[in-house]
Amino acid sequence: MRVKELLKERGMTAKELAARLGMTETGLSIAIGDNGNPPLKRLREIADILGVEVPELFAPQPTNAITCPHCGKLIKVEKGE
Repeated sequence: MRVKELLKERGMTAKELAARLGMTETGLSIAIGDNGNPPLKRLREIADILGVEVPELFAPQPTNAITCPHCGKLIKVEKGE
């Protein structure tokens, strides 16, 4: 999952995310870890807090795109002439 990457992009800590989800940082770490399997409801909550769609929690970001540091939207970058 890309949660750690998305947290860094938004200047948020895992502790802050866990608090907003009403869980401990350890519980969050277990849920989003390599062996974690959070329910869809929890994934939606995480995505809402991070300002992304649920698939973006998993999919790698395209190499021709950046995430806006202000709104978190994906911006495609095209090659100029």
